[in-house]
Amino acid sequence: MSKDFSDEAVAKAMEEIGSAHSSRRHGGVGGDDLPFVHKVAIPPKQTLFQEIKYSFNETFFSDDPFGKFKNQTGSRKFVLGLQSVFPIFEWARGYNLNCFKGDLIAGLTIASLCIPQDIAYAKLANLEPQYALYSSVVPPLVYAFMGSSRDVAIGPVAVLSLLLGTSISDEISDYSNPDYLRLAFTATFFAGLTQMALGVLRLGFLIDFLSHAAIVGFMGGAAITIALQQLKGLLGIKKFTKKTDIVSVMTSVFDSANHGWNWQTIVIGVSFFAFLLTTKYIAKKNKKLFWVSAISPMISIVLSTFFVYITRADKKGVAIVRHIEKGINPLSISKIYFSGKYLTAGIRIGLVSGMVALTEAVAIGRTFAEMKDYPLDGNREMVAHGTMNIIGSLTSCYVTTGSFSRSAVNCMAGCKTAGSNIVMALVLLLTLVAITPLFKYTPNAVLASIIIVAVLGLIDIEAVIHLWKIDKFDFLACMGAFFGIIFISVEIGLLIAVVISFAKILLHVTRPRTALLGKLPGTNVFRNILQYPKALQIPGMVIVRVDSAIYFSNSNYIKDRILKWMTDEEAIRASSEFPIINYVTVEMSPVTDIDTSGIHALEDLFKSLKKREVQLLLANPGPVVIEKLHASKLPDMIGEDKIFLSVADAVATFVHNVGEV
Repeated sequence: MSKDFSDEAVAKAMEEIGSAHSSRRHGGVGGDDLPFVHKVAIPPKQTLFQEIKYSFNETFFSDDPFGKFKNQTGSRKFVLGLQSVFPIFEWARGYNLNCFKGDLIAGLTIASLCIPQDIAYAKLANLEPQYALYSSVVPPLVYAFMGSSRDVAIGPVAVLSLLLGTSISDEISDYSNPDYLRLAFTATFFAGLTQMALGVLRLGFLIDFLSHAAIVGFMGGAAITIALQQLKGLLGIKKFTKKTDIVSVMTSVFDSANHGWNWQTIVIGVSFFAFLLTTKYIAKKNKKLFWVSAISPMISIVLSTFFVYITRADKKGVAIVRHIEKGINPLSISKIYFSGKYLTAGIRIGLVSGMVALTEAVAIGRTFAEMKDYPLDGNREMVAHGTMNIIGSLTSCYVTTGSFSRSAVNCMAGCKTAGSNIVMALVLLLTLVAITPLFKYTPNAVLASIIIVAVLGLIDIEAVIHLWKIDKFDFLACMGAFFGIIFISVEIGLLIAVVISFAKILLHVTRPRTALLGKLPGTNVFRNILQYPKALQIPGMVIVRVDSAIYFSNSNYIKDRILKWMTDEEAIRASSEFPIINYVTVEMSPVTDIDTSGIHALEDLFKSLKKREVQLLLANPGPVVIEKLHASKLPDMIGEDKIFLSVADAVATFVHNVGEV
């Protein structure tokens, strides 16, 4: 570490230390020769049960979910419990005409958006359109009763539809095979079971292991992949690859350029694609016109269906939806695999889909909760999503979650409660009962256009630029997930995102930051000399701050890093007027915990320094750390008088001994 050690700097440092020393004398032992130093306190001894209880509560019940039940009557506890499981009983008490008006308008608006989106998303999952429509009936109704967000709109989403479709295709390539549909329901059941288990066991923190950077890359890569998949419908290609990587898709597109493209399909698709982009631009420029973009997919469906019907363009090669089965959701419990060769695949696909769905749903819920300043219980959300997917799997639905596009429209349309989901579900129910035959002539090209425009919002270029500016490792995680999806597959991209996220955690845990501290002139404050170049280093002492808990995974690194700091400083100070190093002070304020390996590392550090005639000092260990240090007898080894409340105390105590060794 390069630092100014001129005679003037040395004199200034000694003067600063002297003034600090004088100001701290309180007539302790030895008269004015030694300052009064407050001893580091040891917290009251806790029993093993108390320690386990505290750790358990901090890990799983940090929000104190049972606090509101204290000092309540039995009937009141029952009501509170009912409201905890079904929040609808809480917000319904204050429901009024104004709330109903807002929810009605919002529900009708998102219904007009979700009908065309659902029909389109079903194709991503390689399922018949009615199954996506089913998925916008039962799950939203369940969520309306159990969800804690006022703004989240539930239904199928593009990323999950693609993930489900590609994952099941790896097991069953024939989409018409009844086992394909059964595996979709099985995966949905286990996705819900995973989500509910995480919520009930209060393990929601597990989804935080997928970093924001990885999610940005994953969503962006999935959006590109989904958009490329729509070239089949947009160009009217009949024979298309089942692979999702960009090389295979573009090869398939260009191979069919001479004979496989249908110009009528292209005209229809591009025309409505331009229309949808225009409405999206209008809505973006003027927030009050959000409804223009919200209803444009339905307008596109109606106009294109009417056009194909009157021109019979389907006879000229324009692919259409054809049949959508009428009726309400049929029961599907008999179609779920609880045994057999596809059970393992169903569990695996469900686990992955459930985690991705939760990550997206919680992120969306938190966004709107922060925007409108109301509380959102993450674990309650997980239980709600798990329940709606379990019930959904029993009623012919596939995996659903919160949709960002629908939720944004729901919010802007003025929703007041989760009741807007009920309105949307009822509109979808009416559609299934009476209107589905009208979608027979809807061209696939328009559905492709709707999907492409919908997923464009998942590509967040500003977030990528922000990641590059703030954290290059985050940018690497983002790009790893992005390129993994578009060049290999959705599953591999997701795996890369998870691996890089874990790698970042491991890097921070195993290679924590350390800093060399100096004293700010005119104060008793010690700070990183890289951040504060004018901070003065202490003659005869090296002060190192450890910015992490000390565990088995990083203890040796921290010990070696402290020794290297000292070695480097010895080399620098050897050519200056500064006294030789007699003390190494470890500032432990950021050290929240330490294990046996960490204590052994401190013991080894003490022994290494002792061989070099250097004393080890510890400053400001926290309650958990000091308790473990005393339990290990480390203070007996290094000396009780070598543990201080602050770095300033350590400096004030030993500065007068500098140079005596």
